[in-house]
Amino acid sequence: MMKMGSIVLAVLIALLGINSMFVVSEGHSALLLQFGRIVRTDYQPGLHFKLPVIQQVMNFDKRILSLDAPPERYFTSEKKSVNVDFYVKWRVADNAAYYRATGGDQLQAAQRLTPIVKDALRFEFNARTLPDLISGGRKDITERVRAQTDASARKNLGIAVVDVRIKRIDLPNEVSESVYKRMRAERLQLANELRFTGQESAETIQADADRQGQVLRADAQRDAAKVRGEGDAQAATIYAQAYNQDPEFFSFYRSLSAYRSSFEDGKGVMILKPDDEFLRYFEQSSSKR
Repeated sequence: MMKMGSIVLAVLIALLGINSMFVVSEGHSALLLQFGRIVRTDYQPGLHFKLPVIQQVMNFDKRILSLDAPPERYFTSEKKSVNVDFYVKWRVADNAAYYRATGGDQLQAAQRLTPIVKDALRFEFNARTLPDLISGGRKDITERVRAQTDASARKNLGIAVVDVRIKRIDLPNEVSESVYKRMRAERLQLANELRFTGQESAETIQADADRQGQVLRADAQRDAAKVRGEGDAQAATIYAQAYNQDPEFFSFYRSLSAYRSSFEDGKGVMILKPDDEFLRYFEQSSSKR
């Protein structure tokens, strides 16, 4: 009987010894409770000891966790609705505050964190117009939302919000149609402006080309007239020199040229008086014969 009692006592001592030890794994932390009251909160990974039975250990995952909430509808400053799909990265920052707010339950923590993030997003979307959201205001929104939610979550939940990201912003059908029409009108206006600018530039270039063409033609005509005048002057000088050397021969040569021009095609008919000056070399030829 005493042997059996010794065995039971040894088992109890072993159980109490085992119950007095606990291990905090890597990536986790723990706090110690005694009758529901927090005794210690800064246990790091490793082997630790506690009072058996009367003290309990709560383990918390210190790694970054994800909150992927369903899409939420928000209104812009023009009262146009958008569907926003987002996710949040968070981790436990204060074990004691986290335990008091959520009891160490990750699901409850996510449920309490979600409305905080949604309220911050709602405020940011309500302060912006739809064109601002479309043109790239997403990064500014997420930075402001992360800062706001991090401050609130640390204070109320013992949670640090590491990041907030907007995966997608969808427009309802009626808003999409309105945005499409507005964008189409803007692109049409831009196209018309570009077309008008191009037409104006083309007309300017054409007018400049016409002006340059007129200037070039005028210069060419001036130069041609000058060259022609100089040629005529030289020809007149040559004719005058030839006439002065032998006036009779020059007159005869000019008459032959006139005869050639008049009877070149062999069909010309001229009605002249016999004593006309034009025929005087014909008369001289006949008299010589």
